[in-house]
Amino acid sequence: MQLGAHEAHELNELLMSCTNSIQCMALFINQAQDPRLRDMIMRHYSAHVQDYNMKVEWANQAMSRDQLNVPPLDMTAPMPAVQNQYMPMQPQVKLSQLDDRSIATSYLLTLKRAGRDYAWSAFECATPQLRAFLEDAFRMCSHQSYEVWHYMADKGWYPVAFAQPGTMQAMTRMYTEVPYQQPANVYR
Repeated sequence: MQLGAHEAHELNELLMSCTNSIQCMALFINQAQDPRLRDMIMRHYSAHVQDYNMKVEWANQAMSRDQLNVPPLDMTAPMPAVQNQYMPMQPQVKLSQLDDRSIATSYLLTLKRAGRDYAWSAFECATPQLRAFLEDAFRMCSHQSYEVWHYMADKGWYPVAFAQPGTMQAMTRMYTEVPYQQPANVYR
């Protein structure tokens, strides 16, 4: 099987991004002070290395026999509490080590960016097997970023706010369900 030119270019960008993510994760593991944060990144680390190796296989052989280990999404995690005040933050222009908040923020933003890149690349992909791999990689980033977001929200580092009741009431007045389970049957 031969990849299209656009697929090869997308794969190259994803490989560079993955290289950066793995190297950042290595620094984060060494610098994280909170054992919960360090353990979370360490649990995620092997999936990112596997993802990178699978991309290398795709680049070298236009295929991979591996299946990406996508972590399950924790559907039981309670919603973090809404807080009225959040710890202020300001970029540091000179530092020798990142604190846990900076590590978590950088890691979350890395996962979000990678997830968008995987989704976009999947839409541009003509090879079904590569497309499926990229969709799995997107889900990996989505599930991991949810865990990082939850950690940050628990710490008060990421604002949690619920929609105002008026917003939800306006939406419920605006949209109603389609009364058909099989809407295509209307055309028969």
